Amino acid sequence: MGSHDVDNGARRWFDVADAVPLLLDARGVVTSWTRDAERLFGYAAAEAVGKDLAGLLTVGDAARVPDVLELCRRSGGWAGLLSARRKDQHPVPVMARFTSADEPGGPGRWLVLVNEMGEAHGWSMSRSVLEQMVSGSPIGIAIVDTDLRFVWSNETLAQFGGGAPESRLGLRLADVQPGFDAEAVEARMRQVLETGEPVVGYEHVGRLRAAPFRETAHMLSFTRLDDDRHRPMGVYYTVVDITDRHRARQRLALLDRAGRHIGRSLDTARTARELAEVVVPGFADAVAVDLLESVLRGAEPVVERAEAPDGSVALRRAGLRSAGGGPEEGAGAVVSHPAGSPVVGCLTTGLAWRAQRLGPDAADENWYLPPVGAGAGPPSALIVPVRARGATLGVTTFLRRSTHEPFDEDDLTLAEDLVSRAAVCLDNARRYTRERDAALVLQRSLLPRRLPEQDAVEVAACYRPADTLTGLGGDWYDLIPLSGARVALVVGEVQGHGIDAAAAMGRLRTAVRTLAALELPPDEVLAHLDDLVSRAQEDGDAPEQGDGEPARAAEALGAGCLYVVYDPVDGRCAMAAAGHPAPAVVLPDGTITFVDLPQGPPLGAGGPPFESTELLLPEGSTLALHTDGLLSQGEQWTPEAGRERLVGALTARADSLDLRCRTVIDALVPDRPRDDVALLMARTRRLSPDRVAQWELPADPAAVAEARKAAARRLADWDLAELAFTTELVVSELVTNAIRYATGPIRLRLIRERALVCEVHDGGATTPHVRHPRTTDEGGRGLLLVSQVTRRWGTRFVPDGKIIWAEQSLTDPGV
Repeated sequence: MGSHDVDNGARRWFDVADAVPLLLDARGVVTSWTRDAERLFGYAAAEAVGKDLAGLLTVGDAARVPDVLELCRRSGGWAGLLSARRKDQHPVPVMARFTSADEPGGPGRWLVLVNEMGEAHGWSMSRSVLEQMVSGSPIGIAIVDTDLRFVWSNETLAQFGGGAPESRLGLRLADVQPGFDAEAVEARMRQVLETGEPVVGYEHVGRLRAAPFRETAHMLSFTRLDDDRHRPMGVYYTVVDITDRHRARQRLALLDRAGRHIGRSLDTARTARELAEVVVPGFADAVAVDLLESVLRGAEPVVERAEAPDGSVALRRAGLRSAGGGPEEGAGAVVSHPAGSPVVGCLTTGLAWRAQRLGPDAADENWYLPPVGAGAGPPSALIVPVRARGATLGVTTFLRRSTHEPFDEDDLTLAEDLVSRAAVCLDNARRYTRERDAALVLQRSLLPRRLPEQDAVEVAACYRPADTLTGLGGDWYDLIPLSGARVALVVGEVQGHGIDAAAAMGRLRTAVRTLAALELPPDEVLAHLDDLVSRAQEDGDAPEQGDGEPARAAEALGAGCLYVVYDPVDGRCAMAAAGHPAPAVVLPDGTITFVDLPQGPPLGAGGPPFESTELLLPEGSTLALHTDGLLSQGEQWTPEAGRERLVGALTARADSLDLRCRTVIDALVPDRPRDDVALLMARTRRLSPDRVAQWELPADPAAVAEARKAAARRLADWDLAELAFTTELVVSELVTNAIRYATGPIRLRLIRERALVCEVHDGGATTPHVRHPRTTDEGGRGLLLVSQVTRRWGTRFVPDGKIIWAEQSLTDPGV
């Protein structure tokens, strides 16, 4: 049967029965031709006989024919792949086998068996060739039957333990490798038997019987073997030792964990604890970090000898950790190390010390070592000096139980790397302790410790600094109560970090609070703030460095600010921005939008005037005011992507506004962000109509008495009769002033919030002020009386006039 009659999909090897025979003379000329050859090559016998073999091949392989014939003469045969060329010039890949067909005394001849390759995968292999391949493979190979019992394995597999190939026959994996997780491995084998899908790259980590103290890692791959009828015969699997790769990954993971967890503050004791926590239990079973007392005080490292006559060295055990976990006895205690101990040797020489196994009485002789556990046997030990910038700050002692592999040179190198990283953080803590304390005090004084209580909004705030070493940046937030139960919400940002940025931030925050007291609209507040920053720059009002040059740290120039005023009486919200992102609004139904807010230039940068936007917010809406650091985290970001991430974080539900605020920060900002982040969230409230009373008054002196009576009736309804006298006096004086000095309509409004607010609106544009009349003057005492009987009073201007207001305390009547 010719090769073209064979089902290519079922062809797994080449059979001689499928081969097309050709007979060549010694020169490679065709001397015999068959019908199968005619079907394969397309040439009739009359055309092919006498033709050189090279004429039946493509150009590239035709040039190889002399070399192939020479190899045949030297070795008696040849086998390989060639590209035949049919009569129609179509190339056909074939497998050719040359064997000698010489007869005694006759001329030299070659029998060539040609198989059309089609979809075949390569040569056919004899059993001896296959056995050479698998027996000499550096990879462990085994075959188990459907009962998962060994039926064959190569010699390499014996290197992983479990005995020679012949000793495995008929046994299960658990029988030959007790330390292996045989149950999990056999589960993978059964999975392959059931599904026929191979499992590749399954990793197993454990301890083998051949190496009980050493953790080893192996990579296994499983493939099902089927018979000719496609019935499962068993599983073929391979094993590769990847222990070195596994340990390298562990070391890299440990270094990565150390980089993320060590040195997150300038607290020396905390940094020492972080070092101990990172390496236990992954690297060592017990760790002690002993530091000089002078280091903990922030002073220069000084070795202090104990008072004992043997000259022992006293160190503070700043970090202590053992594999058992829980509170560590002895942490924070002073430990005296004997003069001849390895610890003192490391302190004086600056060199590390290693012992594969300490002596059997190590716990008694070296009582200063960290506890590794009772009955554990002699541990392996490493002692590494904590050195930074040429100074020794202390020592770190690592212990590993006798049931684990001893420390080797690679472990020592890793320990030195870990300790050197921690040493830099410890030395930074020592060098900057005073600066840190000053920075934290400044931060606490500048950022509000607690936002004022009021009824306009429910508020929560979160601040996350970029520089965890100083804990201080230039972002800030604030809430400022205004007259008429209104509040101002402020978020701002000064470029840079550190004390200079904080100082600039403090100046801006103070200026904003001062301007807010003037009851100005948001755009005018930012305009005045912009003028202050510009004048400060023109006057050279910048911090100076020690050499007298202006500091290049962050200053108020180019700062951003968002100023929002919310009125809980009618739900109106006005805002303006100076180089600052617009806030997000979460409506009561969960819809999230961003305010279409005109962007003004950064403060002090110059440009077009600031513009305000006003919107009406339903009760229960949440404003999310934030600095741009909230949106700009990540290596690749765009404003649109940042807003999408913020919307996703705001969608998450939370039990309280405080928790929601923290959830947003945690979702969008890493523990050590590249930029400071401030987030101020305010959920709007509305004052119920029964807490607000308003009357339109004519510009008639007779209206004063009616206004007093109306106010008194409303106070009675509010159960505030004790404030009636004072309120009538305030209403009388304010309404009288409006009738006497102002124009246009007059409105009286009472608001019962945390204070009782009395407001009188008129169309005048003049600012009233307190006068100090002479004894003989008949008038001029109105505002003086108001200022004496109320807690505070003031004036704010609105588009159609002004409002004079006065507040009385509800908790302390008469104030």
